[in-house]
Amino acid sequence: MVTVTPSKGFQPVLERIAEEIGRTPGHGRPADYIPALAACDPRRFGMAVAEPDGTVYGVGDWRQPFSAQSVTKVFTLALDLAREGDALWEHVGREPSGNPFNSLVQLEYENGIPRNPFINAGALVVTDRLHTRTGDAAGELIAFLRAESGNPGLTFDREVAASEAAHGDRNAALAHFMASYGNIDNPVPVLLDQYVRQCSVAASCADLALATGFLARHGVRADGTRLLSRSQAKQVNAVMLTCGTYDAAGEFAYRVGLPGKSGVGGGIIAVVPGRCTLCVWGPGLDERGNSVSGVAALDRFTTLTGLSVF
Repeated sequence: MVTVTPSKGFQPVLERIAEEIGRTPGHGRPADYIPALAACDPRRFGMAVAEPDGTVYGVGDWRQPFSAQSVTKVFTLALDLAREGDALWEHVGREPSGNPFNSLVQLEYENGIPRNPFINAGALVVTDRLHTRTGDAAGELIAFLRAESGNPGLTFDREVAASEAAHGDRNAALAHFMASYGNIDNPVPVLLDQYVRQCSVAASCADLALATGFLARHGVRADGTRLLSRSQAKQVNAVMLTCGTYDAAGEFAYRVGLPGKSGVGGGIIAVVPGRCTLCVWGPGLDERGNSVSGVAALDRFTTLTGLSVF
């Protein structure tokens, strides 16, 4: 086990992990069904750790912006939960789906109520509800990320958004199907525009580790104001643990032992409540859409430091 000393913080353990990842053959394949992501080099790797006071450590490409994709679902969930509380859970569940993230299968059997807020159907519902309450869900998200990360230049990648919109038939089908059950408030084209903008956020490991800090601080934002109650922060962390890595959440909990949320851009955020937040990026994905090097790095982090929720 690596001892984390106050003088050096997490830097030595991150450097050791980066060295090990660099020696590991096989890094998966980028998300080739989104053309704007297909050209990413699967050998790229970055990792950052942020402490609750805003101190950040990093290695590799930790300052390189990448496509956050489904990682942003954590932030829209928190922003909407802060506004409507438990009423949200009448429209989206909290259970693992056991199916791929873009599956239509369960919606018909469950009357248009998605299993959880991190599969695409559930995230569409959350974005729809946040848009109803704010008038601009994507704008609300980017403002939050800029404030929490301290990066005012953080923005959307128009090329990625356009690429996703041009290949978004499955998301359109999910949205229309849920609308037929009365579980979508806004016109589907408006919702889809908000959703692809949300997924196209370009941010670095440092940005996302800092932005996730409110979950390590039990719901408190970087400026000291409270976004979520302690109980609500616990709820978000719990759903991340059980549903945050698509239909590989059990394997992720087994290997990593932290609440986490992945995206097909290759990013994964993770939370050690009360201690730190992490973001790792490796564009090469496994067959379930999770970063190969990212999961391996987080596995090594919890093994080397002994920091997990178990």
